[in-house]
Amino acid sequence: MRGEGFRALLNMLREDYSHYLSYLRQAREMLQIKNLQVTIQDEKQNLKTILRGVDLSIKPGEVHAIMGPNGSGKSTLANVLAGREDYQVTGGSVTLNDEDLLSLEPEERAARGLFLAFQYPTEIPGVNNMYFLRTALNESRKRNNLPPLDAADFLMLVKARLKEVGLDETFMHRAVNEGFSGGEKKRNEVLQMMMLEPGFLILDETDSGLDIDALQMVGRCVNSLRNANRMILVVTHYQRLLDYIQPDVVHVMANGRILKSGDKSLAHELENKGYGWLESEIKS
Repeated sequence: MRGEGFRALLNMLREDYSHYLSYLRQAREMLQIKNLQVTIQDEKQNLKTILRGVDLSIKPGEVHAIMGPNGSGKSTLANVLAGREDYQVTGGSVTLNDEDLLSLEPEERAARGLFLAFQYPTEIPGVNNMYFLRTALNESRKRNNLPPLDAADFLMLVKARLKEVGLDETFMHRAVNEGFSGGEKKRNEVLQMMMLEPGFLILDETDSGLDIDALQMVGRCVNSLRNANRMILVVTHYQRLLDYIQPDVVHVMANGRILKSGDKSLAHELENKGYGWLESEIKS
């Protein structure tokens, strides 16, 4: 009976989500980045240019990966899209579903369906994980004109998601990420992603520090969210995560720009030849 109840709950959630997607289809669903330029203040309060004219388009149903050496601007791009305030946009534009994303506060971007899985998930002392997740989920449903999940349905759903990410139920009674290991924080971040099912998912080097089992878990969970309406952007330094998440397009960043785009074979070529090969090829 418990299995039947969970299947019924999933069917209800899918029906709810289909109503949300029908709303999204009224807009031109796309992330459009044009000539994005970004600076940040360094330790000496001097402005340092990080992004030097990034152009990128992601359509619904597409999975894009951004690779690049350290300091290339990959994580800066992810954080700017999410609305991190210590970056200053000095030029260009970003639209999500024809709406000016840069004019929105971080919580408004989240309300539009943008989710950033951080490279270093933040601890929130004093905030219970269960309360945090249920509040976030029901706020998301409220914004999309969907009824809130009651306690029983929420518990049924979260228990199933906990199994998928490899966490036991005791984590739900602890403060968000407080005292968690690095791997547990990443799994908790993926749990949030699985519960909220965002329309635009950004993974910022989620693979860093993960063992092979955790990598496979991330791949399974992300792949379970792939559909014709969701946009996914994977930011990674190495191609190993892309063994489990097959991208439609791979972009390579260096010095604040996208130097080259291609299919999955580009990631393998970078793995074999290194980033210096591409930079030399561009210069020649």
